[in-house]
Amino acid sequence: MKSIIIGAGSDLGVHIDGSSLGPVQLINDIKSFYNGETTTIMQEEDILKSRNLSDRRKNEYEVDEINTKIYNTILEKEKDNYFPIVIGGDSSITIPTALASSKVRENIGMILFSPYTNYNTFDTTVSGNINGMALAAINGYKNSELRYYHDGNVIQPTKTVVVGARSIDDWEKDNVKYSGLNVFTSEDIKQKGLETVINEAFSIANERTKGVHISFDLGLLDPSIAPGVSIPEFDGVSEEEVMNINKLIIAHMKDITSYDLVEFNPLRDENRKTEQIALNILAQIINAVNKKNENEFEVKLK
Repeated sequence: MKSIIIGAGSDLGVHIDGSSLGPVQLINDIKSFYNGETTTIMQEEDILKSRNLSDRRKNEYEVDEINTKIYNTILEKEKDNYFPIVIGGDSSITIPTALASSKVRENIGMILFSPYTNYNTFDTTVSGNINGMALAAINGYKNSELRYYHDGNVIQPTKTVVVGARSIDDWEKDNVKYSGLNVFTSEDIKQKGLETVINEAFSIANERTKGVHISFDLGLLDPSIAPGVSIPEFDGVSEEEVMNINKLIIAHMKDITSYDLVEFNPLRDENRKTEQIALNILAQIINAVNKKNENEFEVKLK
């Protein structure tokens, strides 16, 4: 299976600008070692984003418009037997990425590595940011407006796992509870250990499914190490821990159908620290897809 790197340049799902620039920057870095196919889908330049604090549907139409383009692009490539590696963009781009894979395979699981569960709805959201509603939309838990372009199966919440959650809104907790979503918090990781948690996550997501979609939010890292995200959450994992997570993900590569990395915001980065970590994560994933010595692969920014 050949890999294709798809840039999804959208920050429409969050009120902070900058993550739309992440894909272009990372793909330019990746081209120093990657000769495969790349394509980038960017949001329209003249969009005026909603800044209204009381707006619970921030940029809904614009998000749906670019996500439809992302969905159709991924769908076409997956049908041609490509392995899509999608680089965001904020977490709202995970909606078309995961659902396109679900459309092709009909029955998949999903693991989200993130400090957030992204399980708000238009009724429970405090911010109105659609990136905080992404997983609920993927799981078919309300938010049908955010997947109107998708006529396949949703990914069942019982086959979906969040790893590393450390910030869940109060009303969002009820959504998580009622949905059946599986959540391993940052405290669970400390108590059980990374390897145990990730192996359990794959056991859940891979049971009686046709593979697993992986979504990796760079906000999982502590902002002292990786400041280049739109909404940082303290008490995150270290760089060493995140590379160990990556190795454990790669150990399950045969079960993975598609992959996205989200929330890199170059405008918030310091001395390219987040960019370097993101590049190392992606380099290992790309090499794993291409069946090379992924665990030893590292790229240094010039």
